[in-house]
Amino acid sequence: QVRLVESGGGLVQTGGSLRLSCAASGRTFSTYVMGWFRQAPGKEREFVVTVTASGGTTNYADSVKGRFSISRDNAKNTVYLQMNSLKPEDTAVYYCAAGRVFGSRPSVYNYWGQGTQVTVSS
Repeated sequence: QVRLVESGGGLVQTGGSLRLSCAASGRTFSTYVMGWFRQAPGKEREFVVTVTASGGTTNYADSVKGRFSISRDNAKNTVYLQMNSLKPEDTAVYYCAAGRVFGSRPSVYNYWGQGTQVTVSS
């Protein structure tokens, strides 16, 4: 069982930056693939980025490439999402997720956080 808690969301102007954190419980965090997803009102949950258990490989959605960066600190059981050059279309609830498969589909992730709201004003 893995419990995930996101933090760091908020209101930011276009072009600004935010850093999201996802803290995980348990001693097996370092064995999980971690992903970030987002969901805007009235839309389906959307893949943002994923990182392997070791942190050595990442995969980004085209919409965030070059602007967002994922990292993880296995000693601190935490994964981060650095978001730069934010746009109004980045506005959504952001969720972190843990799973055993390195993939972009929500269905391959077993554990989810409660989400943190990111709002980008124009």
